[in-house]
Amino acid sequence: MLRSEQVLQQRYQLKEKLGQDASRQTWLADDLSTDADGRVVVKLLALSPEMQWDECKLFEREAQVLQHLNHPRIPGYRDYFVIDRHPGSRFPWFALVQNYISGQSLQQLLDQGHRFSEEQVQQIAVDVLNILLYLHTVDPPVLHRDIKPSNLILGDDRHIYLVDFGAVQDQALLEGATFTVVGTYGYVPMEQFGGRAVPASDLYALGATLIHLLTGTAPADLAQHDGRIQFGDYVSFDLGFIHWVSKLTEPHVFNRFVTAQDALTALEERHALSPPITNPKPNGSRIQIKKSANYLEIELPRRGSKAYRVLFLTGLFIPLLFYLPQYYQVLIHRLDIWWISLLLGVSGVTVLDLLRPVLEQTHFYFDRHNFEMRRKLFGVCYWRHRGKTATISKICEQENKVGGAAKGITIELWTRKITSNPIATVERIWLIEELEEWLGLNRWTKLKQQDRRDRRNSSHF
Repeated sequence: MLRSEQVLQQRYQLKEKLGQDASRQTWLADDLSTDADGRVVVKLLALSPEMQWDECKLFEREAQVLQHLNHPRIPGYRDYFVIDRHPGSRFPWFALVQNYISGQSLQQLLDQGHRFSEEQVQQIAVDVLNILLYLHTVDPPVLHRDIKPSNLILGDDRHIYLVDFGAVQDQALLEGATFTVVGTYGYVPMEQFGGRAVPASDLYALGATLIHLLTGTAPADLAQHDGRIQFGDYVSFDLGFIHWVSKLTEPHVFNRFVTAQDALTALEERHALSPPITNPKPNGSRIQIKKSANYLEIELPRRGSKAYRVLFLTGLFIPLLFYLPQYYQVLIHRLDIWWISLLLGVSGVTVLDLLRPVLEQTHFYFDRHNFEMRRKLFGVCYWRHRGKTATISKICEQENKVGGAAKGITIELWTRKITSNPIATVERIWLIEELEEWLGLNRWTKLKQQDRRDRRNSSHF
């Protein structure tokens, strides 16, 4: 058995055991060959019959890859050797030695109840992306494949370090190659479960880690919708940043950022980044929607062919007035001209009122401070309402007194209600969800609860 103060290779004096499982041990040790800061971490793997062969391959690969890495935020490689005969052990041990990073892992901080601010999480994201930018561009490219809070160390110098390259892969970009499935559930994207990994796989793991820091909840414990981690309801941070994290954790690899540099550039321009789609637009829908973190614009078209059918029937009805039977024409000639004018006026208003729901278009515009709703007929705005976005209390479907009548979208304000032109039921449900998600109307209760927890657990780096 290994013990404290024991010296390995006549050089590394063991000081404190940091971790242990069936076939592994990790020790804090002193490198006796140097007068400088000689603290190191010694990772040991026992070559026993119970050990899986993949463990040996990964351990050896970690040593090989670390020898060729040189980055200030990755613990430096010191040594790799085999202990053939060790007192108290029947099996040889593989040993990997790296520089020791003094600090705490982000997982330890989370376990202590630390709450990370938006600025802290963004800085962590930038620090890790810069490390990934280096790893993904060395020759051959290196994929970490196990980024998570326990593998990110906040050093005493206030910098973030990436540790534990036990799942590292340096050939994952070779066409057609597949590899051992590694990683931690909740932080691993679907393609990695299939034995494949690309740079965007590390970006997903980073995004899942940031979600853990933002919410205080492990991503595996959060709800998912269509494979997307649902975390927006639990945070009150800048929406541009939330959308950026959502982009990192897109379920499909082709919807994520391709490289770490792409992610860094997008982070700087996050307010122009389109939010993830709450739900796909219904098939055949002609509703136009544009959105970013700062604005939302929606155009509801007129009701398609129904509008033209009404116009056609109206066009048929009007000529009939000129072909009435003779006695009706005589009757009309006997009526006073003022009554005829009144009759025509009322008829015109009635026809226009019947036509309006099918000919009308509605245009919405929202930003974080103000909103505007416009109603148009034949492209001409005839009604407009402006207000403060903060006064919107609810988005719902229109209440109709006439059963079966088509419904629109109703925006409830503190003092009044305004309603759009009618749209199909499936479009109405989809649009309400999109509006509620962008406006954050379904988040306030959770945010208040989160705020109370934050105040109880607030602390600083």
